Amino acid sequence: MNLKNIILPAILCLFFFSQSSVAQEAVITKKDFDPINLSYPGLEKTNQLFLAGDYNGAAAELLHYYRNRKTVRHPEFNLGDEARFKGKNVGAANLLKANNALEHKFQPHKGYGFFDYGKDINWQLWPVKDNEVRWQLHRVYWWQPMGMAYRTSADEQYAKEWVYQFRDWASKNPLGLSADNDRYAWRPLEVSERVQSLPGTFNLFLPSPNFSPRFLLDFLQSYQQQASYIPLHYSKLGNHLLFEAQRILFAGSFFPEFKDAAAWRKSGITVLNTEIKKQVYPDGMQFELSPTYHVASIDIFLKGYNAAKMAGAEKEFPESYSKTIESMIVALANISFPDYNNPMFGDSWLVEKDSRLKQFQTWSKAFPQNNTIKYFATDGASGTIPEHLSNGLSTAGFYTFRNGWNDQSTVMILKASPPGEFHAQPDNGTFELWVKGRNFTPDGGVYVYSGDAEINKLREAYRQTRVHQTLTLDNQNMVITKAQQNKWETGKNLDILTYTNPSYPELKHQRTVLFINQQYFLIIDKAIGKATGKLGVHFQLREDSKPVFNTSLNQVYTSYADGNNLLIQSLNTDPLNLVEEEGKVSYQYRKEVARPAFVFEKAKKDDRTQQFVSIVFPYQGANAPKIILKENKGNDYEKGNINLSLSIDGKQQNIKTTL
Repeated sequence: MNLKNIILPAILCLFFFSQSSVAQEAVITKKDFDPINLSYPGLEKTNQLFLAGDYNGAAAELLHYYRNRKTVRHPEFNLGDEARFKGKNVGAANLLKANNALEHKFQPHKGYGFFDYGKDINWQLWPVKDNEVRWQLHRVYWWQPMGMAYRTSADEQYAKEWVYQFRDWASKNPLGLSADNDRYAWRPLEVSERVQSLPGTFNLFLPSPNFSPRFLLDFLQSYQQQASYIPLHYSKLGNHLLFEAQRILFAGSFFPEFKDAAAWRKSGITVLNTEIKKQVYPDGMQFELSPTYHVASIDIFLKGYNAAKMAGAEKEFPESYSKTIESMIVALANISFPDYNNPMFGDSWLVEKDSRLKQFQTWSKAFPQNNTIKYFATDGASGTIPEHLSNGLSTAGFYTFRNGWNDQSTVMILKASPPGEFHAQPDNGTFELWVKGRNFTPDGGVYVYSGDAEINKLREAYRQTRVHQTLTLDNQNMVITKAQQNKWETGKNLDILTYTNPSYPELKHQRTVLFINQQYFLIIDKAIGKATGKLGVHFQLREDSKPVFNTSLNQVYTSYADGNNLLIQSLNTDPLNLVEEEGKVSYQYRKEVARPAFVFEKAKKDDRTQQFVSIVFPYQGANAPKIILKENKGNDYEKGNINLSLSIDGKQQNIKTTL
C-alpha cells in the first residue's frame, strides 16, 4: 500500500477535526445559569431540565422562552414585528455602519469618519487622541444598525458577525485588564450605554440560528456583569448619574428573569427620585445649565418612569416626579427659538426641527392635559400658545425677551446663572438674538470635549469668556459665574433685566438689558470695583453676516441682501475703541467656520466705575439707522437712575426707569 495514500487522508482528517473543535462552542455547565432566577414565571420547564442536570436542554428551553416571550415589550424592537422591517430601508447611515462593521470599520463618534480596527479587532486602538473617540468605541453604536440590517435582509452574515464581535469584545475587555482600559471600556457611562442598547440588539438578532443556546448564556452572563457593575460605580453627579440610573432601571425591567433585576430597578428608582430634586431647579432647568443636556435629562427621567411601568413599579415615583418633568418641558419651551432650537450655551448644539417636534410629541403623550406642550408638539396647530411673551427662569438665570412665538418674532435669550458643572462655561451675560428667522449672534458651540493636551487646548479656545457676548478684564476668563438678579420686570413697552456677577477679584460686572417697545435692546454694562486693566465688551456675529465696521461711529452692522439686518453700536460719550477680533463658530463636533467678532474697549485706571452703553438694533433695509443718545437731567448710571433720550433717524424715544 502506498504510504502517501494512508498519511494524507489521516492528516486531512486531523485538520478538519481540529478546525471543528476550534469552532465548537464551550460546554454548557450548571454555573452558566447562576445569573438567572429559574423560579421566575415562565421558566418552569427550563428549571425542570436544569434540576435534572440536562443543561443543554435547559439552555435550549431558555432560548425558546425568550423567542416566545410576550410579557416584556421593548420600546423599539420586538419579536413579532418582522413585517415592520422585512425589505424596508433602514436608512443609508445605518446601512453604512452595518456594512462597514462587517469589515471591522467602526465609527465611534459622529464627529469623525470610520476607522479600521483590524481583522483581529484592536479594541484599544486610539486613532485620534480625543477621549470621546475611545470612550464611544465601547458604546458599540454600530451593533444595533447591524441588527436592523439583519431584520430587513435576513442575511445571516450580520448575525454571525455580531455574535463574533460580542464575544470578542467581552474576551478582550475584561474588567481589570488594565487601569487604562477600565477607564474607557468600563467607565460607568459607557457600561450604561451598552446596558441600554443591548436589549434592542438582543431582540433584533434573537431569531437567528447563529443565536445559539450557548451564546444566549454568554450574552446573559456578560450583561449581568455589566449591569451589576453600574450601581457600585455610579458617577458622582450630573447627567452621567441620571443616564446610569435610568439604564439600570431599564435593565431590571427588560430582563426581570435576572436574580438581581429587582435590586437594579430599586437602585435606579432611588437615584432618579433623589436626583430629580437635586438637579432640577424650581424654575424647571437642569443644573448643568446646558440646553442640550437639559433635554437629555427630560428624556432620562421620562424613560425611567416608562421603564418602571414595564415592571409595574411606576407607583414608586411620587406625583412630584412627573410634575417636575412637566415643568422641565415648559422651561425648554420658554428658552426655544421659533425654529425649535435653543441657544448653544454650555456644550449645546443645533437640532433639526422635525427631531425636536417628535420629542414634544412624545412628551405630549405623557402630559396630554398640558396645552402648552401640545402647542409645541403640533407646531401650533392645536393646544394653546403661552399667554406670556418674555419670561425669566430666575433660579437657573435664563432670561428670554420676546415679542412673539412665530418665525417673524424677535427673541433674545440671555444667560446670567449660578455656577454650573462640566458643561457650563465662564460666559455669564452672553446671549443669542433671533430676528425674523435669523440667529444673528449664535454662541460659539462646543467643538470638542476632552483628550490630550492638543485637544484640550482646542476645547478651551471655545470656552473663553472673550468669545462670548459679555464683558472681560484684560481678555481673561471670568473667575466666578454666580449672577445675582437685581431686577426682572416685564411690561408692554419695556422689559428690564439687571443682574450682577462677581466676575473677577475686585471687579463686578453689572449688566442691564432694556427691551424697548418690543423692538430693540439697550445694554448698559458697569465694571465696578478696584481692579484696573483693559475692559472689553465683546460681540460675535453669524458667519454669513458680511458686517460693515464704522470705527468713527463705533458701530457694526450686517449686510444681508434680504434686508433683515442688525446694528450694534456703542453709544458711550467717553472715548473707547472698536476692535475687530478673530471669531469662530462650531455647529457640529470638530467642524468650525470663521465668523466676524469685535469688541468695544477702554481702560480702567482706578477704582471708579466704568460704563459701556450699547444698542442692539434689528432693522429692515440696507442702510443702518442713525442713532444718537442723550443723557437727560437726573440720569445716573452708577445709582441706577435711567433718564435717556434716543434719536433714531430723527424720531425721539424717551427711556426713564430705575434699575
